[in-house]
Amino acid sequence: MSGNDAAMTAKIEVWWDMNDCPIPREGYDARRVRPSIERAFKELGYTGAVSITGYGDQKQTPCHVLRGLSSTGVTVAHTNSESTRSVMYRDMVEWRGQNPPPATIMIISDQVEGDLSWDLARLQQRTRYHLFLAYSMKPCSDLFLVRKANWQWEQLLSKPSLLLLVEEEGRGLSLSAASMFYCKSCDFNCKSLKKYRKHLSSYKHGLKEAVDPPDTRLLCITKNWARNYPATPEHATAKIVVLWNMKDCPIPEGYDARRVRPSIERALKELGYSGPVSITAYANHNETPVHHLQALSSTGVDFAHVLPWVEYSSMYSDLEAWKVGNPGPASFMIISDQVSGNDESLLYCTALQRSNYNCFLAYSVRPFEMPVLLTSAEWLWDSLLAVSETRGGHTLQKCSGSEMVVASAGMFCCKLCYCDCKSLDAFNKHLSSYNHTKEEHRMLSHMQSQPRRHMLYKISKYHDRML
Repeated sequence: MSGNDAAMTAKIEVWWDMNDCPIPREGYDARRVRPSIERAFKELGYTGAVSITGYGDQKQTPCHVLRGLSSTGVTVAHTNSESTRSVMYRDMVEWRGQNPPPATIMIISDQVEGDLSWDLARLQQRTRYHLFLAYSMKPCSDLFLVRKANWQWEQLLSKPSLLLLVEEEGRGLSLSAASMFYCKSCDFNCKSLKKYRKHLSSYKHGLKEAVDPPDTRLLCITKNWARNYPATPEHATAKIVVLWNMKDCPIPEGYDARRVRPSIERALKELGYSGPVSITAYANHNETPVHHLQALSSTGVDFAHVLPWVEYSSMYSDLEAWKVGNPGPASFMIISDQVSGNDESLLYCTALQRSNYNCFLAYSVRPFEMPVLLTSAEWLWDSLLAVSETRGGHTLQKCSGSEMVVASAGMFCCKLCYCDCKSLDAFNKHLSSYNHTKEEHRMLSHMQSQPRRHMLYKISKYHDRML
């Protein structure tokens, strides 16, 4: 059974902010909440057992609503309005630690965007749960948080339920399936609604909330996570593809380029990764010294010739193509300064949430702020290059260009002309050819004309408005 198939029958945990998404006041029977949620999941093929916890200021929730929820097995938790989101998330993180995938998570709240979705997206890159959201106002628009579906709360509640509403004489609703009532402020729980109400109206409870209120700040636990993790058994021997932006992270002056591969491999092996490593260097290789091309190709490094403004997009498109033939578990490594910002790391972040990949990152300058991309290891480029020399690894003696090994073990690709070469000589010949030079000039002219075209477009739009 695949991970996706297992998730379809695994348990479903629902965290519900009753302040943001309340039960409709007029004529809605609270006993329909559970079957409405269960029906929505079954329509998508999810058949696992559903557990629901509703969070909110339960002093404001009518008794018949609490009684109806409890009768269908919905757990009720009291929090003050300001701390509901932080308490829900803290409980969710604790639950995740005790319930590894496959499992499904549903969050019913209008407050998922911002720091909550940022931290949740990082969690989802490490342990991938099927995630669903529901909201009363608008869907979550944070693009880096991958979810299976969004629901509008009132539409979700209006789904036909399988529940037959039968009133019992004198009591109204059956409590045979009663769930628990919690007070998160006082760490109190009970099964009796009467006892619960008594607690929430007590002097002791009021004093506790006044003197020691719950923390309203959201605890982003991933901000404290280390950057380098030892390899898990499933990733230890899996394939690793390395995408290297040579413009951002060049080979230092006087450095033997043959040491690049052993340095990268050594750094990975120190974390327990011993799988086969493939490396592709992206740059305008007309500007790459020939002795670097010779040295790198002799160690099996591949080359992709790109113009300066498309290194990043070429790297990402090649990674997507690689993933088709290399499903997880597997790992990819990005050597670039362009991945540190949240906008640039978005695409890699979503890829990690969807599939079982690990991501490694190397850069010449440490990022100013922590990106949403969660890496399994990070290195400064200069310190990474020093690994093979300082750790007793595969050390090569520096040598002159005339002494450099010239046998090519890597492949050479021109991304402008979609031309693949099997030797360095053929690659250099192609880069100096008339057809390649013509294509490069055409691309340069096109890019240089963009600012002028954009300005003319804005002038024309302004002119149209003034007429």
